[in-house]
Amino acid sequence: MKKLFLSATLMGIASLAYPHGNTPGAVAPDDAASVTKAVRTGSGIETYVSVPNWCEMPPGQSQIGNTHGAIVIDKTGLIYINSDTKRSIMVYSPEGKFLRSFGEDYVQIHGMCIREENGEEFIYAAHLGGGEAVKFKLDGTVVWTIPWPQESGMYKSKSEFKPTAIAVGPNGDIYVSDGYGKSLIHQYSKDLKYIRTFGGKGTEPGKFQTSHGMALDTRGPKPLLMICDRENRRIQYFDLDGNFVKVAVDGLRRPCSVSFHGDKVAVAELEGRVTILDKDNHPIAFLGDNPIKAQWAVNPVPPADWREGIFTAPHGICYDTKGNLYVMDWNKSGRISRLNRMYPE
Repeated sequence: MKKLFLSATLMGIASLAYPHGNTPGAVAPDDAASVTKAVRTGSGIETYVSVPNWCEMPPGQSQIGNTHGAIVIDKTGLIYINSDTKRSIMVYSPEGKFLRSFGEDYVQIHGMCIREENGEEFIYAAHLGGGEAVKFKLDGTVVWTIPWPQESGMYKSKSEFKPTAIAVGPNGDIYVSDGYGKSLIHQYSKDLKYIRTFGGKGTEPGKFQTSHGMALDTRGPKPLLMICDRENRRIQYFDLDGNFVKVAVDGLRRPCSVSFHGDKVAVAELEGRVTILDKDNHPIAFLGDNPIKAQWAVNPVPPADWREGIFTAPHGICYDTKGNLYVMDWNKSGRISRLNRMYPE
């Protein structure tokens, strides 16, 4: 089990610059290029620079709308982003241009993963607003839905089931997390047959207080489910049969979701920060750490109070193939940030 120490100075975090005037505690970085529009964050080889105004608004809109979901990227580089509007899944180019949207009958998708099957990619989604899991083609066509898990015997009604995350195993088994409900994980076969339920509420290892985000970690000798135990401030590992393996890291700031790139994993923490972990789940960098605690995990922070390269409530996160990061703040107006990875010369 790895304990995460929270001192930014201990980790040698690079200074941050605010483009909107003087902010208490802000120190200008030593490179003038990052003072005005682009802001550096992180440290060492895990240094990133923000891309200002990356996310184009949908046509006729001045705001995206509440961002309370996830981000996934297909093999061509297109970016799929959730909003709690009729534009449930929005599609963007790598340059930040809005292309289209789909899923208007599936408002409030909360978690997504993308998977290639026989040369075609599909989006698997946890539909919080409908109490179900959904599989989409990339053009928005619905392949199937999985309703609330009556077979588990854990629910009296559909309203008790509030799914927040979904993952797919190497054999096609589907895992759906009831993060806002009973903190249970439900497993189905690839032909949608119910297999088992595990997890549940608690503070002891193997239990959850909000099993919020979930992903398949293939960095080790065998794939494991990496599950964000948000209110216990930790991430836990389970094997693909639902057995608890270990606590991967604790002492986090309410982890919401994870994304992998090589041996690294990026963690979106609701309390105003992104943390980068190495292959052993040791913290090696903090990104966008917000010094204004009053903004941590706050949904209504208005655009006028946003600071370039500084997060308020990271909720969704995704690496692209080059190691750049896309971060979704949980925000009423809707906020998506892109951070470009800076590689040493």
